[in-house]
Amino acid sequence: MSSTIQGAEALQTTTSPVDPGSSDGVGTRPAGTPPRSRRRRRLDGGTGGTNWWLTALIAVCSLTVLLPLYFTIVTSLKTPDQLGGTGFELPTEIRWQNFVDAYQLTNFPQALLNTALITVGAVVLTLFTNSLVAYAIARNMHKKFFRGLYFYFLAAIFVPFPIIMLPVVKETALLGLDTPVGLVLLYTVYGLSFNIFIFTAYINSIPIELEEAARMDGASTWGVFWKVVFPLLAPMNATVGILTCVWAWNDFLLPLVILSDPSARTLPLAQFIFQGQFNTNYTVAFASYLMALAPLLVVYIVAQKWVVSGVMRGSTK
Repeated sequence: MSSTIQGAEALQTTTSPVDPGSSDGVGTRPAGTPPRSRRRRRLDGGTGGTNWWLTALIAVCSLTVLLPLYFTIVTSLKTPDQLGGTGFELPTEIRWQNFVDAYQLTNFPQALLNTALITVGAVVLTLFTNSLVAYAIARNMHKKFFRGLYFYFLAAIFVPFPIIMLPVVKETALLGLDTPVGLVLLYTVYGLSFNIFIFTAYINSIPIELEEAARMDGASTWGVFWKVVFPLLAPMNATVGILTCVWAWNDFLLPLVILSDPSARTLPLAQFIFQGQFNTNYTVAFASYLMALAPLLVVYIVAQKWVVSGVMRGSTK
C-alpha cells in the first residue's frame, strides 16, 4: 500500500494541470515544459508582405482609366491654340467658357433629362422583368420547354446588334416605338440574355426550403418571389442595375437609329454635334464629355453603399 501511495505522489509531482491550450481539454504536459503557444492564422496568406505583382497589375490597369481622364480634363480647360504637342501639358490659360459653350450648344438640361428618364426606366423595368423570367426558368429547368428557352436566350448573346439593326428600326417605326418609351423597351429586351444567365445561376444557389416554408404559410407563387426570392437577389440586382445604367447612359447607337424626334435626343447624341466633316471643336467637345460623365459618377458614388450592403445581405441569406 505504501509503495502505491508513493507512486501516486511521484506521478502527481511530474504532471501538470490540464493544458488550457489543448483542444480536448484533458491533455497534460510534462512538468517544466513551457506552455504551447497558440497558432495564429496569417491574414496575408503566410507570405508576411505585400503581393507586389498584384499591386503592379492593379496600378497598370488604373492607368488605363486615369490617363484618358487626365487628358480629357486638361483638354477641356485649354484654348484651341494650346492643343499642340502631346496633349498632356497643363493649360497655360484656363478657359471655363468651354463648359458654357457646351452647355448651350447641346441644350444640356433637356438632353440630361431625356437620358436620365430613359436610364431610370430601363433599370427599373430590367430588374423587375428579367429577374422574374429568370426565376421561372431556374425553378422549371427540369422541363424541356424551359431548358430550351434558357439556351435560346443564351444563344442570343452571340448575335451582334448590327445584324438585326435594320429590321428593328423598321419595326419600331411601324409600331410607333421610335420614342424614349420604345428605347426603354429595347434596353430591357436586349439585356435579357445576359441578365437571365447571371440571375439563373444565383437563383439556383438559393435554398428551395425557403420557398417551401413560405408556401406552407400560404404564400402564392407571386408572394414567394416578391417576398422571399427578390430580396435575396440584392447582389445581382445591384450588378444588373449598374451594368444597365452605364449601358443606357452611354449608349450612342440605339438612340441614333431609333429616336426620330430631335427634342428627345440623349447626351451622346447631343455631343455628336461637335463632330464635323473637316473640323472638330475638341476643347468644347471634351468639356461636354465631362459634363455628361459627372452625373453618372455622382450616382455611382452615392449608390456604392447600397451595392456593398446588397452584397452583405446576399452573403448571409
